[in-house]
Amino acid sequence: MHDNSLFTPTDEHRMLREMVRQFTADQVEPQAAEFDEKEQLNIPLFRSLGDLGLLGITIPVEHGGSGMDTVAAVIVAQELSRSDPGFALAWLAHSMLFVNNFYYCSSDEQKERFLEPTLTGEWVGGMCMTEPGHGTDVIGMTTTAVRDGDDYILNGTKTYITNGPEAHIFLVYAKTEGRVSAFVVTADAPGFSASNHIPKMGMRASSMSEIIFEDCRIPASNLLGEEGGGLTHMMRNLEIERLALAAMSLGIADRCLEMMVHYGNERIAFGQPINRYGQIQRYIADSYAMTEAARCLIYQVARNVGPDVRNRIGSDAAKLFAAPVGKNVADNAMQVFGGAGYCREFPIERLWRDAKLLEIGGGTLESHQKNLTKDLTRLYCR
Repeated sequence: MHDNSLFTPTDEHRMLREMVRQFTADQVEPQAAEFDEKEQLNIPLFRSLGDLGLLGITIPVEHGGSGMDTVAAVIVAQELSRSDPGFALAWLAHSMLFVNNFYYCSSDEQKERFLEPTLTGEWVGGMCMTEPGHGTDVIGMTTTAVRDGDDYILNGTKTYITNGPEAHIFLVYAKTEGRVSAFVVTADAPGFSASNHIPKMGMRASSMSEIIFEDCRIPASNLLGEEGGGLTHMMRNLEIERLALAAMSLGIADRCLEMMVHYGNERIAFGQPINRYGQIQRYIADSYAMTEAARCLIYQVARNVGPDVRNRIGSDAAKLFAAPVGKNVADNAMQVFGGAGYCREFPIERLWRDAKLLEIGGGTLESHQKNLTKDLTRLYCR
């Protein structure tokens, strides 16, 4: 149990971690395997996050949120992911990709219209950025928004949209006269549709679909900020998103390490616990070292990211390092458990499947390497 100034800087952070850890143990853990099998988001459980104030964790208190910071978002992502990374991903897509992003680029009038039902969980939210032919290449997107009197008309297709089947409200990126702009689109807009659920290897407790805009008509008042300003919103929000995704990997590693240590001490082979053998000691020790390194990097960077504090170097570095940690520690745990780890008797198999997405979603490892090289060159070669 970690509790010091880096990982819980204030009493409020400590109480948040205790609350989310208890909620996860009591309510998230018992349903995790079931909803992974169903490949569905547990909507009633998701709405419980609204009751706890977790759907607006970074939104100021005066607008109905919890008024906390990036460290708090990291704590929530880590703790939920100890039991159910898929459910944590649904939380992240709603509270970071929609709510946090929307709040910091919306007008007071837009907040009045859209914010409250997303903070309670009445409306599930999501973000539409990725397209079938344009993943990491965001600038290449082809979805368009054309002004038509008091409306905009959207045309295009977004894909791999987390919460797509259940969400009622989306933050959508589309091009206006060749420049990326951001809009709020609700699922009842004329010309809006969602595809069937897209099956996937892991993170199955959050669902995913395509979102299709066919002459989709929305009020011009749903434009967020100014035309052409969408890229700025996007890049700012990607930093907190990437830290939360890195924290999900940390949560997976935490859980797998804990199980590995207990199993290594209890499992007897050739007359003694298997943690007496060097091969097993290597899996346990290496897993602990990489988990702690990821923890320190994530939380140190999180202290220096906020709505007015940009830190792309830090957030890219944190996710680049931490994303493989969950996968590698889960893999080590499976090796320590042997055949038992490969079976669904233990959650290792599910966590191992879940972990892979964190090397792809929210920016591939390769995109972080590109960003870091570009930013470090600019920093060191001035």
